Amino acid sequence: MSHPVKIVALLVAKPGQAEALKALVDTMVEPSRAEPGNLRWDVWQVQGDPGRLVLDELYVDAAAVASHRETPHFKAYVAAVGDVAERTSMLLDPVRIA
Repeated sequence: MSHPVKIVALLVAKPGQAEALKALVDTMVEPSRAEPGNLRWDVWQVQGDPGRLVLDELYVDAAAVASHRETPHFKAYVAAVGDVAERTSMLLDPVRIA
């Protein structure tokens, strides 16, 4: 049985790279939201810290996540993000969701 999959990624900009990080993340928003299996692709900023962003993503199932990771925009993002930020990403399965 398939179930939704959530991704939460914490991005911490390297010194002097906060604006570059935001610009890079901006390239992901619209194409990611347009993917058929995407239910949510939101960007949050930690209050008082413009260099810390949280990506909040939700996909219909694991196949949609796999498709997302094969897109040109995701591959370009992964190739570039290490230059501007430290990245921690968690792939989450539902336990009790509404």
